[in-house]
Amino acid sequence: MTAPAAAEPTAADRRRWARHLVEERSEGMVYQTLAARKTGEERDILQSLADAERRHEQHWLDLLGGEPGRLPKAGIRSRLLAWMAGRFGSIFVLVLAQSAEARSPYDTEQYATAAMRADEKIHHEVVRGLAARGRRRLSGSFRAAVFGANDGLVSNLALVLGIGATGVGSSFVLFSGVAGLLAGALSMGAGEFVSVRSQRELLASTEANDDAAHSAGDLDIDENELALVYRARGMDHTEALARSRRIIAAAQEGVRRTATAPVRTQGAGSGHDIVGSDWTAAISSFFLFVSGAIVPVLPWIFGLQGMTAIIVALVLVGIALLVTGAMVGILSGGPPLRRALRQLAIGFGAAAITYLLGLVFGVGAV
Repeated sequence: MTAPAAAEPTAADRRRWARHLVEERSEGMVYQTLAARKTGEERDILQSLADAERRHEQHWLDLLGGEPGRLPKAGIRSRLLAWMAGRFGSIFVLVLAQSAEARSPYDTEQYATAAMRADEKIHHEVVRGLAARGRRRLSGSFRAAVFGANDGLVSNLALVLGIGATGVGSSFVLFSGVAGLLAGALSMGAGEFVSVRSQRELLASTEANDDAAHSAGDLDIDENELALVYRARGMDHTEALARSRRIIAAAQEGVRRTATAPVRTQGAGSGHDIVGSDWTAAISSFFLFVSGAIVPVLPWIFGLQGMTAIIVALVLVGIALLVTGAMVGILSGGPPLRRALRQLAIGFGAAAITYLLGLVFGVGAV
C-alpha cells in the first residue's frame, strides 16, 4: 500500500500522520475487543475490520519511518469508543462507530491511498449492517424499556407538580406520588400481562393439531376430506392429496409416521416463544415504570418541600429525559442532542399543563 506521489512532507504532515496512526490503532482495538465478545459470523466480520485498521496503521507507520517516540492522544470519540467497547453491549459502540466511519478524514488526505479511502466507505457500510442487526435484536425490549421508564417519569412528574401547585402539604404530595407510582406500575404490569396472555391464547387457538390424522385409519383412501385439512393449512391440491393418502395408508397399516405432524407456515416457529412470557412481560413493565416514576418523588422522600422540591424534581426528571432521549438518538442513528431535547420538551410540556391546572384549582385553597 503505497502513498501517491506528493511534495516533500512537512512537520505538519508528519503530525497529521501520527494522528491518523493513533486513530487507526484505537479503532482497530475497538473492533478487536468487540470481536472477542462475539461468535460466528459477527466475530469474523469484526476481526476483518480490525485487520483492515491494522493495514491502515501500517501505512502511516511506513510513512513515519517506524514507531514515533511520541504520539498524540486519540480523539475524544475514539477514546469513548474504546472505553465503551470493554464495558457495554456492542450495539452502543457500533452505532457510534457508524457515525465515526461516515466521516472519513481520508477524503481530503493526499497521503492516503485510493484503496484506503475505499476501505473506509466499505467499513461504514459494514458497521451500519452490524448496527442494524443489533437494533433489530434490541428494538422490542428497548422500545418497552423507554416507554415504561418514560411513562413513569412524565406521568408521575405531572401528578406531583399538579398536586404540589394546589398548595397542599408535602406529605400529601408524597402520598400522591407514591400512589401514582404504584397505580401506574400495577396498571402497566396488568396491561402487559393481559396483552401477552391474550396473544398467546389467540395463537394457541390457531395452532394445528393431530385430531384429523388420529382418525385417518377409518377413512376411505380415495373418498375423504383429509386433503382439505392440508389445503386449509396452505398446501396445494396435489401435495395435499398425496399427503392424505400416505397418512391414511400408514394409519391403516398401524404405523404412526412423522409425516402426520401438523404443517406450519414457513417462518411461523413457536408462536409462544415469539410472544414471550406473560409474567416476564408484566414484571419487567412494572419495574420499568417504577424506575421512572420514583425519580419525581425523590425530593419529597428526602424531606424537601414547596418550590425547592418542585425545582429539584424538574432537574432530576430533566436529566433522566435527556439521557433516555440521547440513548434513543444514539441507537437510532439520529442526532442524540435533538432526540434528548425532544424528549425533554414533551415531558416538561405535559408537566406544565398539570402544574397550571394545579395553580388554577389551588387558588381557592390558598
